[in-house]
Amino acid sequence: MDRIRRVVTGLREGRSVVVADHLVDPVRVGLYPDTDFFLLWGFNGVPAVGSGDGGPEFAPYFPAPGGTRFVLLRWPADGSPEPVGTAEELTEEMERRLPGALGAIHGHPRGPHATDTVDWCMVLDGDMLMALDDGEVRLGAGDVVVQRGTLHSWRNPGRRPVLMLFALIGAHRTR
Repeated sequence: MDRIRRVVTGLREGRSVVVADHLVDPVRVGLYPDTDFFLLWGFNGVPAVGSGDGGPEFAPYFPAPGGTRFVLLRWPADGSPEPVGTAEELTEEMERRLPGALGAIHGHPRGPHATDTVDWCMVLDGDMLMALDDGEVRLGAGDVVVQRGTLHSWRNPGRRPVLMLFALIGAHRTR
């Protein structure tokens, strides 16, 4: 799967219709070699229904409270290459392709991190390890995680890519 078809519905003259039908290419960044980010849909704030107006919003990558993002990630197999480039180059590219992603992460972007979001995560294909402070949890196809802004990291322990679907919901962090 190199592209994903995104079909969007809406209303025109009181009738339900397809308002957009596009192929979505993956976003790739040097900080995460061989990882594909398919940005499927997003809202900043509460969406309106009843029209075909408005396209997806992906900036910032992690939504503010009330916003949502719908993202498919394809993680490479264990042992994927390390990032190539200077920290400045990798940061600049990440900011350009996935705006605000690094600034929203508490912790290390390639290691344990937390965001001010509630994430609904589903493994579609493959096996994934989620590491938390109290240990690792092995997840397989069909497993769902509700990630509530906690410190965590992901790792694909297998020899083939893993597909995971995420709904990211912007939240307020309590201190």
